[in-house]
Amino acid sequence: MYTINQLQEIILQEINKLNFKGNPLTLYEPIQYTIGTGGKRIRPILVLAASNVFSDDIDASISVALAFEVFHNFTLLHDDIMDNSPIRRNKKTVHVKWNNNTAILSGDAMMIKAYDFLKSLPADLLKEIFPVFNNTALEVCEGQQYDMDFEKQENVSELEYLNMIKLKTSVLIAASLKAGAICGGASKKDANFLYDFGINIGLAFQLQDDLLDVYADSQKFGKQSGNDIITGKKTFLLINAFEKADYKTYLKLKTLLSDKSINNKEKIKQATAIFNKLGIKHLTELNIRKYHKKAINSLNSLSVKDEKKEILLSFANSIMNRKH
Repeated sequence: MYTINQLQEIILQEINKLNFKGNPLTLYEPIQYTIGTGGKRIRPILVLAASNVFSDDIDASISVALAFEVFHNFTLLHDDIMDNSPIRRNKKTVHVKWNNNTAILSGDAMMIKAYDFLKSLPADLLKEIFPVFNNTALEVCEGQQYDMDFEKQENVSELEYLNMIKLKTSVLIAASLKAGAICGGASKKDANFLYDFGINIGLAFQLQDDLLDVYADSQKFGKQSGNDIITGKKTFLLINAFEKADYKTYLKLKTLLSDKSINNKEKIKQATAIFNKLGIKHLTELNIRKYHKKAINSLNSLSVKDEKKEILLSFANSIMNRKH
């Protein structure tokens, strides 16, 4: 069995081999810039890890891992425009460093490149993995559209929000695991157990992301802290704050988020104080633990020896303790 560090090294070596150079430079430079800014490489590592659960030979899963990584990075280029995010991984986002149109077009090219990695798969694997990849790509778009719709929607329920982050975040993690399992020769039942594991660990991951946006050190987080508060984004924290607040606090929070005369630092400070008063941080942590437990139950259902599950168990536990 490979360790997480070994799988990470394999992915880094493969990414370093990638060559996105070409003309026009203004199309390809942002792609090279984006891939080169690092990141946790969670999705490609999960492809390899899932494959390794069922097979000692993970070579067939490398191209699939790269497809998921490049696709994920494509979504970030477009997401950062839609969210007006200035920083990603402690560097300027592509639309800030270049411009919106360049970020859109370079993102489109990345999506095409992502599909290109799948063409090297044997026909039997391609037949199984392509629908997983393609359906997931569409679901990610659905999730992003819900996210944008929620910006204009007056009230968003917790259930609506959880469905949105499932589509926007969880399905890509789940599909990475399922595709890796298929590469490793897993049964359909086991591949689906890993998909369910990915859905729940993805929900835990995104709720942790919501939490970190407010409470993390921005230098460690790699993004601007409090950006969700500044933009009034309807996160798990904000939705539950509105739900639990009395009328006076509700009005205070709503006015605070829309008041352009208050500087961002003060806005973040006041909103965080309201979250603390309402116990929103604790509530979010409870839900993170709930989805983590569901994920572990799915992992325990796999028909492989416990030692084969260790790498994914370690990953699941790291979600609970991450600071960035």
